[in-house]
Order: sequence, then C-alpha cells, then structure tokens
Amino acid sequence: MANNTLSIGNKKLSLEISGSGKPIILFHSLLADSSSFTPLAEELVKTHQVISLNLPGFEGSDFVGGDLNTIADHIAQGIESLKLSEKPIFLGNGYGGFIALITSIRHPQIASRLVLADCGAMFSEPGRAAFRGMSAAAKEKGLGAIADVAMRRLFAPEFQEKNSDLVADRKKRFLSLDLETFHGACAALAGLDIRDQLSKVTQPVLVLVGELDEATPSPMSVELHAGLPNAKLNILPGLAHVPQLQAPAVFMNAIRDFINS
Repeated sequence: MANNTLSIGNKKLSLEISGSGKPIILFHSLLADSSSFTPLAEELVKTHQVISLNLPGFEGSDFVGGDLNTIADHIAQGIESLKLSEKPIFLGNGYGGFIALITSIRHPQIASRLVLADCGAMFSEPGRAAFRGMSAAAKEKGLGAIADVAMRRLFAPEFQEKNSDLVADRKKRFLSLDLETFHGACAALAGLDIRDQLSKVTQPVLVLVGELDEATPSPMSVELHAGLPNAKLNILPGLAHVPQLQAPAVFMNAIRDFINS
C-alpha cells in the first residue's frame, strides 16, 4: 500500500493506493475516517485498484474550507492528476457520499459509476437541526460532549453493546477530528439541497442505506434514488450509518456485481 500526497495549488491531499484492476475511490464519512473502509478494502483489493482518500481536513489532507463545491473541485483536480488507466468507480459513505455525488455533478467526466452509501440530496428539518446542534455543542464544550451522540449516529445501540471495542476505537478517532473541519461540514450539510442537480448524474448509481441509519435515514436514500436517472436502491437490513464497517461481507455482497460490471 502506497501513501501518496498530492499538491493541489498550495494544499495537500493525502490518499493510499493499493492493488490493481479497475480503480475504485473511497470517500469516507464525517464521523468516521478513512480507516472505516479498511475491512472492505481488504476484499476490494483482490479485484480492484483501491484509492482511499483522506478528505480535506482529515489525516494528512489540508482543510480547504467547508463549502462542498470547493471540496469537490479540489478532489476532482487531485483525481485527474493521478492519470488513472480508466475511469474510476466512486464509493462514498455519509459525508463522503455527498462529496462523491457533488464531484460527479460538477465533473461528470471523471467517474464511470457510483456507489452512494447512506447519504442523500437534502436533510429534513430535524436532520438540519441535528447538525446545527452538534456543531453548537462542540463549540461550547468540545467534541467530547457529543461523542456519544456521534456514535449513536454511526451505530445502532444493540450493535454498540456487542462491539464495545470497535465503538471505543471509533470514538477515539472521532475525538481527534479537526474542529474546523467538523464545524465546516456541519454547516454545509445543514444547508444542503442538491435535488435539482441529480438529473446531471447519468452514470449507473447504486444507492445503499442501512435500515437503522439515524444520521441519514433511509427516506433520504429513497428520495436520492428517485431523483437519479440511472440508479438502483438497496436497503440493508439491520445495519446503520457505516454498513461497510459494521458488516463488510454483507456490504461487499451488496456491491460486488455492480462494481464488477
């Protein structure tokens, strides 16, 4: 596995590349860093060249502001600089799904197809309020004050009880998140509405969502699927916001045919 740092303007974008075959680019969520794809990547690398992004403001990637269009353009420039052998598949989860989708809307020539797990085109008013509330609480008391809320958004309570070590690791990673990145993302997601842009995504899209997802509830994926010209929808029973981490084998089975076709 090679660690790469791309320079885009005067900003760094870090990523890891491993394996060979059709390229697939992984866009992680806000509450879970790129390591949330590690179990899935171990399967993907058998058939694909896997490019795991550290989104701007995470790990070795410089913050470029909270605006999702700016982030999408920045990433598009980075991907194009890789000069991949063929058009990559985008696989995004949560916040990374929104960014993968917006990158495809703004740069339709880059991706061959998209897997969008647990995202959507717009949050409900309670969803918007949740982002504003988390950001306000973190500003006042730090990320520790919302760590339990964040874990509840990632994993259903029953899963947390049975997987306390995994949840503890995720909480530790969440607490190391850059505050500026977190506040910027919360503000951007609270104001997001790209429903009128979805018709621009003409590539095949597989929309997935964990049935128990509290962060981006399944109606958001239903609406996303309905707005895309060429999409399939798969609701994953018993899973929540990071299904690829919670049940990598189930997730792999759900995407295998789509990413190999």
